[in-house]
Amino acid sequence: MIVRGGSLSSLGLFVFLALEALPAQGPKALGAELKPATSEAFERYARATEARIDRELARPDAFLYTEGLPAPRRDAVRAMLKRGEVYMERLQMRDSSSKDMKAPDALIHHWLGAAFIPCVTLQQTLELVQDYDRHQDIYKPEVVRSKLVSRKGPDFKIFYRLRKKKVRTVTLNTDHEVHYTLLSAQRTVSRSYTTRIQQVSDADTPQEHEEPVGKDSGYLWRLYSYWRFEERDGGVYIECESISLTRDIPFGFGWLVKPFVMDIPEESLQMTMGSTRRALLANVSESCKQQAEGE
Repeated sequence: MIVRGGSLSSLGLFVFLALEALPAQGPKALGAELKPATSEAFERYARATEARIDRELARPDAFLYTEGLPAPRRDAVRAMLKRGEVYMERLQMRDSSSKDMKAPDALIHHWLGAAFIPCVTLQQTLELVQDYDRHQDIYKPEVVRSKLVSRKGPDFKIFYRLRKKKVRTVTLNTDHEVHYTLLSAQRTVSRSYTTRIQQVSDADTPQEHEEPVGKDSGYLWRLYSYWRFEERDGGVYIECESISLTRDIPFGFGWLVKPFVMDIPEESLQMTMGSTRRALLANVSESCKQQAEGE
């Protein structure tokens, strides 16, 4: 079961911003460890999400998540996307007992973003999102470095160096596996999974080194992304669900930090959707854009 949130996270990348706002403490004070039980709980959450997505994709007349919203809200979201805005929604999976699915000693952040890009095709959209070597330009400054490591048909292995600055600068080296599935000439889906996330200390200095996997500050331990692409209405609709895992808030700071932490994935995913839209529109003729805006 899923609970749909208000209208307010490849990439839901940086929940660690709020943790960086904590008062200065030694590294050990803010250190965290990813425990097996936490990792297993996140995987259960991801499997439940994927099962729900599979059910939605099997619907004959509603490919996109936003098409499953109640009629008045669905129409409002469609109008919002046509105006060039990015739609954001916080999601929460529930178990068979209708309880929120959680991870011990950690936070799971689940967001959906949607956008519409007029005057482009599905092929043009896929060419851009699969051009991983260019992502460091498209999604900067959060993506500092990007590289296509290998490709075998619809399967990609990629590397991102991610960076965010707020009070302090945090850098992460991350590996991802991405699989695309062509459903029809107008519809494609993809799933992206992090296979390695390592926090980088003393980045870009002679002392640069990676912290042990799962034994760091806990700013980002997992990041899974689920994309839908549909060519229709003279353009392409894109949707992305982002599920990320971070440490919980250190005891004593929850009242101050937790509300802020919960907002960070929205900002990061909104940046991703907005940057994708702008990059695709960069090669669209002004006359086409003006015509689309006038509809």
